[in-house]
Amino acid sequence: MANFLGSYWWIFLLVILIVAYKLFLRFFGIVIIPEDSIGIVNKKFVLLGKHRTLPDGAIIALNGEAGYQADTLAPGLHFWLWPWQYEVSKQKFINIKEGNIGIVEARDGHPLKDGRVLAKKVNCDSFQSARDFLLNGGERGPQITIIPPGTYRINTSLFTVVEEAALEIDDNMVGIVTTREGLPLQTGEIAGREIPGHNSFQDGQIFLDNGGFKGLQEQVILAGRYYINPRFATVEIKEMTTVPIANVGVVIAYVGDQGVDVTGESFKHGNLVSRGQKGVWVKPLDPGKYPINPYTHKVEIVPTANVVLNWATGKTESHRLDEKLSTIKVRSSDGFTFSLDVSQIIHIPSTDAPKVIARFGSVANLVTQVLEPTIGNYFR
Repeated sequence: MANFLGSYWWIFLLVILIVAYKLFLRFFGIVIIPEDSIGIVNKKFVLLGKHRTLPDGAIIALNGEAGYQADTLAPGLHFWLWPWQYEVSKQKFINIKEGNIGIVEARDGHPLKDGRVLAKKVNCDSFQSARDFLLNGGERGPQITIIPPGTYRINTSLFTVVEEAALEIDDNMVGIVTTREGLPLQTGEIAGREIPGHNSFQDGQIFLDNGGFKGLQEQVILAGRYYINPRFATVEIKEMTTVPIANVGVVIAYVGDQGVDVTGESFKHGNLVSRGQKGVWVKPLDPGKYPINPYTHKVEIVPTANVVLNWATGKTESHRLDEKLSTIKVRSSDGFTFSLDVSQIIHIPSTDAPKVIARFGSVANLVTQVLEPTIGNYFR
């Protein structure tokens, strides 16, 4: 046994060195950071100098104070990091997969301003520079800026990153947006007006800088993939509005500029307004699919083909406008009562459809308020 150890001692020494080389290097202040990681440095103490302790309320050190350091260690070899003064933890690069986004929250920075729920955007290389974030006025708390798919070197002693799926809107669907940040809605308004420049709500800071309003938005987003911060805006997905063939869609807008009647003296039973104004639009929608916000615009479907209405109990056409009509009871001149089934054909030109809606509210109301009593009285 002694001869065996004497002959192969160098092998045991080599194994020990291989196992303990990192501890050996660490003892002499040398740190190796792998190529897929960064080093997060916690300085345990500072003996000399004016920057020995962190300012009140601060968590991250910018000037070499004791505590977690803003600057991280890049992959490679680093010297003079004595183990009794520096604790170095290795953090894998943060990888945001394709089709996902990274939601960021900061542990340090200025406090949020009154009324704000998200921290403003600052230039910090997608949160890869903790120093720039803090020096440029970054705020603590949930951030309005997200990080898109990719690989990032982020100091997790300052930032936490939660990966979530990006928003996907399928074909023939629309997204109805409600924001959690912005100016309060003006009196009498139910939704925020369209704001330019924010790339379909993907840049929340531009939305706020350009005067965006908090709450329901007039603007909808169409089919596609969107990198929208769910802490900034929620999106409800709805089907597009369909106007069938042989029909038109009359739009009733609850938002927009105050409507100005365009009918003149020829129509005195309601107001019709131009597109984009509040009220009943004078020009209806032709057959097709439209990205309409159902909370800000209502579309009444009006048939433009001939419509048959039956005053006959148990008989209803597919349009169901006559489902509440029944057989007419008629009394003859000599006092006998008998039942009479009646059919009536009506036609509404597309140009008159908005007038019908402005006056009656719907085609069903036209039937019940005008046609039903008129036909009934005619035979009675």
